[in-house]
Amino acid sequence: MAPYLESVKSFADVPITDAGVDTAAFLEAADGLVGLFDLFESAAFVIVQNDIKGNIAKVRTRFLTNPEANQTLELLVENEKGEKKRIATEGLMWLLRGLSFTGKGLQHTQADEKTELTEAFTKAYEATLKQYHNFVVKGAFSLAMKACPYRAGFYAKLAADSTGGPSITSERLNEDLDKWLAALSQIVVRLEAFYEKGGHNKGF
Repeated sequence: MAPYLESVKSFADVPITDAGVDTAAFLEAADGLVGLFDLFESAAFVIVQNDIKGNIAKVRTRFLTNPEANQTLELLVENEKGEKKRIATEGLMWLLRGLSFTGKGLQHTQADEKTELTEAFTKAYEATLKQYHNFVVKGAFSLAMKACPYRAGFYAKLAADSTGGPSITSERLNEDLDKWLAALSQIVVRLEAFYEKGGHNKGF
């Protein structure tokens, strides 16, 4: 298997058209992000993974009811607008928050190689998810942040070829990660603006 970022769908490869963000490709890329936490090798991050997985499932379930009508995330949300329970709309909103948390955490480590993951993800949590969580969930996430691996070890796993082949260079890894994160951020910002403009986050 190739190095991690080359083995999953990149957010940079998610098509964005006038109609919006391609739903199927976005969900595939989000699945890849969930797997990233496996490289942390910490049971404390199961809560983070399960949260993101659960919200992916809500969006995917809605998408599969009519893939053509729900071809983009924007169309999916609009199609659910008149319904009493907007499960996918709420799920996507929380998924975006989880993706934003992950993206910002990695961006902090990319911006300064001296910043360890614990510090980076703590900053990201405070800027994204913390305001929406109750005392119990905040405690669980706090434990997860403290369980982050050292930056050097995590980056080595990101660069490694799991079949035992040669690892990619740090330059190549940084290039791939920057591209992945920039595309992720673009999608999150776009959809957050869509939610705000359309009032889709009201009631949640």
